[in-house]
Amino acid sequence: MRSVEDQQIKVTAAAVAPRPVRVAISEAQGLLCAEDVVTERPLPGFDQAAIDGYAVRSVDVASAGADIRDEDGELVDLTLPVVGEVLAGSRQPIRLQPRQTVRVATGAPLPTLADAVLPLDFTDGGRGRLKVYEPVRSGDYVRRAGDDVQPGDVAVHAGTIIGPAQVGLLAAVGQDKVLIHPRPRLSVISIGEELVDIDRAPGPGQVYDVNSYALAAAARDAGADVNRVGIVDADPRRLRDVVEGQLVRAEVVVIAGAVGGWASDQVCEALEGLGELEITRVAMHPGSVQGFGRLGRDEVPTFLLPSNPVGALVVFEVMVRPLIRIALGRRQPMRRIVRARTITPIQSMAGRKGYLRAQLMRDEATGEYLVQPLGNSAGASSHLLAAMSEANSLIVVEPDDTEIRTGDKVRVAFLAQRG
Repeated sequence: MRSVEDQQIKVTAAAVAPRPVRVAISEAQGLLCAEDVVTERPLPGFDQAAIDGYAVRSVDVASAGADIRDEDGELVDLTLPVVGEVLAGSRQPIRLQPRQTVRVATGAPLPTLADAVLPLDFTDGGRGRLKVYEPVRSGDYVRRAGDDVQPGDVAVHAGTIIGPAQVGLLAAVGQDKVLIHPRPRLSVISIGEELVDIDRAPGPGQVYDVNSYALAAAARDAGADVNRVGIVDADPRRLRDVVEGQLVRAEVVVIAGAVGGWASDQVCEALEGLGELEITRVAMHPGSVQGFGRLGRDEVPTFLLPSNPVGALVVFEVMVRPLIRIALGRRQPMRRIVRARTITPIQSMAGRKGYLRAQLMRDEATGEYLVQPLGNSAGASSHLLAAMSEANSLIVVEPDDTEIRTGDKVRVAFLAQRG
């Protein structure tokens, strides 16, 4: 048998990232930025009020709150005339004269000569004349032009995953499009005389096509742009025509039900001459029998997966998903691994790296990870899809570790997080 690591090296060496494309920022979310986006304008684009209040020259309110009295010994309030109001979006320039104030809304452009904003709580809220109770310093409650981003700054760096904050920043600096690494296109095909689609009732000896739906979902979760071809007649000529059609439109092709027994011979016969294709045994469980090759003029990575849905999903997770992540430009294509303490004994097959469905949880008292295997960890129930649907992780068991005791620590790979 070939080791899992050797097969992964063979597979990931075939990963080819699609050429970067420029898309609208609304379509870039979740993708990797392929350029340094250099901004040509400051953000904010002008001095603006950070809060609702009154624009002032800080020097004019420096004495507010001080113990200043008139000739009769009465306390004197600092007052300023309110000479206007500026709302957010205003285009009418206002010049502030000494010892004047202008009421401003959050985001409003600051009047010329104003260098601070008085919060409403520092005043009596007057409309004609304003009593000022506390001073402010120059720059208080003001968003200065370029405080966030200056012209020439890199707003979003190449290699950054574009999320909501990056989309917002690109919009804020006036960038309507961005160069990204696109999702690799992946086609999923199911073969098997026993298969029917889910819109039909299965007859005697027939089962629903689970693989094309499950693998398409797994590919989308990995970041691919998926074409679910569905069930294809196992007739060699028909299968070859379909596969050749997908090789010119996809960067990755996955064929489920293509290994094991007579299926291997039939698929190899159908695809003969299209390129390198190898069916091999990999020292892993489930999914030890699998195929991989590069087919067509563009040497498209093509995977042959077992018909068992759980085995197909595990092989996809271990072999296909890393290739997709590399094609997306991700620096770390593998799942996050943690160490967790088992809460029940685990058995695994000797000589094979086990990928066992499990529930990963955390001890609230200690913060330690705990893991509970699902189903028969030794593999007799590896076909049971319900246990896979309950799993949020895979326990990764080395080939020599056949017996793991309660309380032992194991390596656990995160799957999709719930909730």
